[in-house]
Amino acid sequence: MAEPVFLRACRGEVVDHVPVWFMRQAGRSLPEYRALRSSGSILEAITDPTVASEVTLQPVRRYGVDAAILFSDIVVPYYAIGFGVDVVPGRGPVVAEPFAHRGDLERLRDLTERDVDYVAQTIELAVGELRATNTPLIGFAGAPFTVASYLVEGGPTREFAVIKSLMHTNPALFDQLMERLTAITVDFLRLQVAHGASALQLFDSWAGALSRDEYQRFALPATRRVFDGVADLNVPTVLFGVGTGELLDLMAGSSCDVVGIDWRVDLDEGRRRVGDRATQGNLDPARCVATEAVALEATREVLRRAGTSAGHIFNLGHGVLPQSDPAVLAAVVKVVHDEGRAGVR
Repeated sequence: MAEPVFLRACRGEVVDHVPVWFMRQAGRSLPEYRALRSSGSILEAITDPTVASEVTLQPVRRYGVDAAILFSDIVVPYYAIGFGVDVVPGRGPVVAEPFAHRGDLERLRDLTERDVDYVAQTIELAVGELRATNTPLIGFAGAPFTVASYLVEGGPTREFAVIKSLMHTNPALFDQLMERLTAITVDFLRLQVAHGASALQLFDSWAGALSRDEYQRFALPATRRVFDGVADLNVPTVLFGVGTGELLDLMAGSSCDVVGIDWRVDLDEGRRRVGDRATQGNLDPARCVATEAVALEATREVLRRAGTSAGHIFNLGHGVLPQSDPAVLAAVVKVVHDEGRAGVR
């Protein structure tokens, strides 16, 4: 069986059609997801392999996308080791006792497979189903800086004042925190590949809150260590962050294979900034909640700016919005497959 087009595009190879998948394609906007998960927390669904694998597969069946992504959350490893993390509906990850001093490092113990056996089971169930369509599964984790921002701030923030204060007033402690998070992240990613994931995405969602100097000093070194820690697995790796237009060239130097680009940077300019790396993106998710005509016009504009060079995966510039119409997303997939020309044979 031929290697899936998504994996080939990640490596910058010439492909038969532009591959497409959507961040947050699993859940939220799908009626079949809402029917399956009528109640209960997202962590309850994630820790049930039968439910989590079904949610992982739903968008592949509906849209015919070129990759599935594991139904999970970036805080799962820290929930699993008992750091006191929960995911609150409408708010996101919250931490009962935020990281504040050196003693909190002891709460970040090593992650074992037993801690996240449900993730391994979910992957095996999903991959077993995906083989029939030769669709790869993307595993993922949160990048150390983004995870640190939740653990230190105690929840979502717009200011990042607490974590920036820690970075600048106690850089030695911050570095120790990043070392622990890097080790946990590498172990979590390696586990996912061991059980069947064919590619890995690292979400550094909040790296855009940093200046270039801060990113180079406080975030990029740990990101590089994560990618170095999975390099021997020989699976494509993707790095994505929100509001990172001014960091794209630095992100491309992280050893990842693909750089995700959000909608704030035109894709042709984004491709120029990342040099020889493959790119992923970058349709504004909001365009998909207007009308189908608006979404398809924007889709064609992204494809036009992608150009004809190999190494492009079509995606949104962030995750699917809950109010998105699945029929519109299906139409986007069809246009990408029918009209996308970047790197096509």
